[in-house]
Amino acid sequence: MKIAANTIRPGNIIEHNNRQWGVLKIQLIQPGKGGAFIQVEMRDIRTGTKTNERWRTADTVEKCSVEEKDCTYLFGDSDTLTFMDGETYEQFNMPHDMLGDQLPFLQDGMLVTVDFVEGSPVSVTLPSTVILEVVEADPVVKGQTAAASYKPAKMSNGIRIMVPPFVETGEKIVVNTTEMAYVERFKG
Repeated sequence: MKIAANTIRPGNIIEHNNRQWGVLKIQLIQPGKGGAFIQVEMRDIRTGTKTNERWRTADTVEKCSVEEKDCTYLFGDSDTLTFMDGETYEQFNMPHDMLGDQLPFLQDGMLVTVDFVEGSPVSVTLPSTVILEVVEADPVVKGQTAAASYKPAKMSNGIRIMVPPFVETGEKIVVNTTEMAYVERFKG
């Protein structure tokens, strides 16, 4: 099925140059002169080779038909991640790099969506948000204006994100997994 290039998202499987590619990262670039384009980092789902491709936002690409299954992340070792199919309870492995930048957000027992092409797992889609604990947060600088007052904080998964000044070490917050950004305090 054809989709507009600006609707490509990490985790999509697209067909390009007669090969199937899993999308790892996207970046919308709006140069000062000329039209906007989308930079896509993708991996060949058969060979594992990576490439970068650029499309104008008005271009179309072929999105592969995939079978989505709800799965549970069980555990990982140095090379692979082990998942379990929610319906058949079969276990299967995928390489770490299939998740790209989202790997640190994967948590034991997390429910994820795994895309299968021709019976092979090719990509993992994490929930849009996760709950993480702040393990390190800079102190608030007095007199800072509200507009510029976000401060860096280190999460329990090792990722650093910008948080509002009222967030302190030990608090749990909701983090957007695709944008790696603060959403809100966890109310639970």
